[in-house]
Amino acid sequence: MFVSLYSTRIILNALGISDFGIFTIIGGAIGILGFLNGSLSGAITRFINYAEGAGKQNTLTTIFNTSVFIQFILSGILIIGFTVAYYIFFNGLLNIEENRQYAAKWIYVFMAASTVITVQATPYNAIINAHENMKVYSYIGMLFTLLKLIVALYIAHTDADKLIMYGSLMALLTIANTFVIRLYCHRKYSECTLRFRKFVDLNLAKKMLVFASFNLFTTLTSMFAVYGSNIVVNNFFGTAINAAQGIASQISGQLMVFSNNMQMAVKPVIGKKSGSQDLVSMIRIAFSSSKLSFFILFFFACPFIIEADWVLNIWLKEVPKWAIIFCRLELLRRLLSQLTDSLKECIQAEGHIKSYSMQQSIFYVIHLPIVGVLFYLGYSVIWLYIINIITLNFIAGYNVIHYARKNCHMNVSQYFKDVVLRSIATCILPVICGLLIHQFLPYSFFRTIIVCLVTSVMLFVSIRFIGLTTNEINLFNGLITTIKQRVVSFIPQ
Repeated sequence: MFVSLYSTRIILNALGISDFGIFTIIGGAIGILGFLNGSLSGAITRFINYAEGAGKQNTLTTIFNTSVFIQFILSGILIIGFTVAYYIFFNGLLNIEENRQYAAKWIYVFMAASTVITVQATPYNAIINAHENMKVYSYIGMLFTLLKLIVALYIAHTDADKLIMYGSLMALLTIANTFVIRLYCHRKYSECTLRFRKFVDLNLAKKMLVFASFNLFTTLTSMFAVYGSNIVVNNFFGTAINAAQGIASQISGQLMVFSNNMQMAVKPVIGKKSGSQDLVSMIRIAFSSSKLSFFILFFFACPFIIEADWVLNIWLKEVPKWAIIFCRLELLRRLLSQLTDSLKECIQAEGHIKSYSMQQSIFYVIHLPIVGVLFYLGYSVIWLYIINIITLNFIAGYNVIHYARKNCHMNVSQYFKDVVLRSIATCILPVICGLLIHQFLPYSFFRTIIVCLVTSVMLFVSIRFIGLTTNEINLFNGLITTIKQRVVSFIPQ
């Protein structure tokens, strides 16, 4: 996380605000076109986890081969889509300075190529996730994080076009990451055997595509909700504001590393519980993981939100306008989303997602026309994040809760009591203490350190006495005991 944040600092300073904004807006455009892979990825992961939970180990090879076959077809569709979109994006849709159009086009080509290759990794990631092999993610993640730092240092000192060089090297790293994961799976897991003629099941492919089609609108509108906002902002305010969005996205993404990893570990467990028809345990796990992912993100987000001004001014030599408030609001939005993300996994794992997906799609995309109208009327860019929180967190979140109750038999009052209220109550003491220190101590590195320490201690106290239920406290105590035993076992006698 820290290496990635430092790499972002180097890249922003090397590229400048305008070129960094170009990289952000092109990445958003590619992200929109990658929506098909997102919907199929959810379907593949669900089928593999469900088969594991149902004890159908003999079907994993068939599911894997069918998934790879589908992804090959998707790659061809993406190539056609990227080619058509190239002429649309660079003929008036994107607001990019004339003298940087050439570089922007190269960035588009690099990102499109890496996306086409990356979609092939989806079945392999699903297999690793189903086996709950989080260690491999750790090793590969550390390796490629360090390689990204090397790329950033090189970009800072090269005399070539920095934007083009950065795009090409990042594409190479992404493609290399895909091949490493594929190689590992073929050597580690017996089900990763490619024999299309023997194992591809067209009936299974149909079922997976039907499931993916239900999820398609949700994935598509979710992509538009995130990346379509970049294009709307770009058309009204230019690439400088896109750079501020890019900073907010980078910071929130890096601060979410730990909570995302926990969600990644929980996802196969939820899928397996659904496969074994143990919905009670599935919901219980979702409740605990929702709170814990919220607490993990809050641990990093709380001091950052309070001290964002000092951190960004130290971290970046030139802070883009609006970056500070964007970071604060984006982190708030991400915190709220933690409370329902595990419930989404439950709904996906249970499988009856047609009505849920249709309604969720509407709630995800509705903010774009609203924001467009507000910008046209002259409202500030800050309304982008305000409307996002209202539509994506509160309205779409209510829909998630509704279908978790309907499809997974979740007790709504229990959810609000054990998850929402406990999570919010846990935040009160750390926030008050942090704000008091921020208010009465002078602007300095010392104040930032004190805020971090105090909010962290108060958070742990609040989690212990407010955030956790009795069962979760017992589980936590057992975990501490296990950690102590492992530490002692490493100490020479």
